[in-house]
Amino acid sequence: MNIDTRIKFRHLLCFLEVARQGSLARAADQMAVSQPAISKTLKELEDLLDASLFDRSKSGVSLTEAGLAFMRYAGPCVQALRDGVNSLREGEYAAGMVRVGVLSTVEGLLVPEVVRRLHERHPALVVSVLTGPSAYLLSQLRVGELDLVVGRMTESPEIQGLSFEHLYSESMTLVVRPGHPLLEQGREGRTLAGFPLVLPLAGTTIRKHADSLFVQSGISPPRQRLETLSLTLSRRYVMSSDAVWIAPMDAVRLDLRRGELAELDLGLQEPGGSVGICSNASLPLSLAAQWCVEVLREAAADYREGRLP
Repeated sequence: MNIDTRIKFRHLLCFLEVARQGSLARAADQMAVSQPAISKTLKELEDLLDASLFDRSKSGVSLTEAGLAFMRYAGPCVQALRDGVNSLREGEYAAGMVRVGVLSTVEGLLVPEVVRRLHERHPALVVSVLTGPSAYLLSQLRVGELDLVVGRMTESPEIQGLSFEHLYSESMTLVVRPGHPLLEQGREGRTLAGFPLVLPLAGTTIRKHADSLFVQSGISPPRQRLETLSLTLSRRYVMSSDAVWIAPMDAVRLDLRRGELAELDLGLQEPGGSVGICSNASLPLSLAAQWCVEVLREAAADYREGRLP
């Protein structure tokens, strides 16, 4: 049997969409076809490969070990074909594009500086940024929808099989608005009881680092909490209330420097998580993505030395 001639592009698209959606019905909606058509195409592919690619359940579908192995090649294969087609379209894609997944840990300082430097050196470059939890961004990287993911993600299970390059370590800190009641108390007398707490979403890599602040010191987090990855929401809520924000230093460094937020010293120490670049080793980086990696390394070096604005 000649696999090359029997596996069609539609088989790969169907497989990737089902993996992305985790549901045959949602995949059918996205591809504008019927669910029976999706099921038939998927069965054809599994018969050709002589392997079961998905486990089915009432809640949806999930990749089997064989499916995970095939994903490492199917995603890059489809993306490589798209890149090849795009490279032939004069003008529209000549400028180049880099698609970057950005975690909240680097959204406030590092990435804006990287984008500024990229546009300064490559005026026609399009930088497409997608934000969200690490699990989602890494899944998009795995299927070829993103070129890079930047931030803290080393503790995410989804990073398995992907390449990670460490840039620097970044700790968490507690911040409040200027004039907050806790700032008037001595460190020994401070307690978070009675004050709302702003935390990253449960289950995210950065939340694990935030939780470690309390575990190490035996402090129980207040029951009244705002859980979000939105820096804008967190910042505005803290500035207009008595909430305490456990934030990545990168996200609040400029606010602290300008005096718009104040650091709260409770004697807690968090060693800092690894901030870095994740890429899909099975998919060669485009020229635009290589430019982005170079500038990320350069900006990270300036960050470590305290030279960023």
